Amino acid sequence: MDLLTVALASLLAGFIDAVVGGGGLVLVPALFSVYPQTAPATLFGTNKGASIWGTAWATLQYAKRVQLNWSALLPAAALAMVGGFGGAWLVTQIDPGFLRRALPVILLAVLIYTLVRKDMGRHHAPRHQGWRETAVAGAIALLIGFYDGFFGPGTGSFFVFLFVRLLGYDFLHASATAKLMNTATNAAALMLFGSTGHIWWQVALVMAVANVIGSLFGTRMALARGAGFVRSMFVLVVSALILKTAWDAFFR
Repeated sequence: MDLLTVALASLLAGFIDAVVGGGGLVLVPALFSVYPQTAPATLFGTNKGASIWGTAWATLQYAKRVQLNWSALLPAAALAMVGGFGGAWLVTQIDPGFLRRALPVILLAVLIYTLVRKDMGRHHAPRHQGWRETAVAGAIALLIGFYDGFFGPGTGSFFVFLFVRLLGYDFLHASATAKLMNTATNAAALMLFGSTGHIWWQVALVMAVANVIGSLFGTRMALARGAGFVRSMFVLVVSALILKTAWDAFFR
């Protein structure tokens, strides 16, 4: 029953991650609820061991239907991995707890900005070309990759928002690009957790299958319904993130 519960949570998380990111809102609390006596690092590692497959699958599906500038985005993905390693190392040196109270405020600002700018992300109109796009995408990837390794909540939402706001992508292209970046940062975290034995591979394997199935449905829905649907999901997920992070920061 425990395995069935986390598998269903992983399926839903895969769907959410494939559309806009934020599947950790579902899967991480489910793992902590089902396995309350387990070391947090093991649960985080098991989460990464499952979610990376759904994210990678979504990246491949988006790549078949959405035109991405690989010459700019592959170097950015490499920087996201570097940032993820750096953040994961820093979290072993200092406590990231000071970010807990700041995060819901930052997410609220992102949500308000998105709601006020009603046309933002509805049309794909890249602002930069050539090395400029590579540089901006790389800076975003390094920064958010570092944040993902150091703290984590809202990583997918931050990737999507910054790709829309700074690069001029629509929400569909931004979500597709975010999947590539998340796959890189998840791979960095997976290597770190795996090298220290903090992954239940037998649980992660079952969750991974469910995550890929959820990812398949989420990707197909996003591609079929377009940027407007992804924008609506973005608003919904960020709203949920604000409530969750505010509760964790101020009321627990």
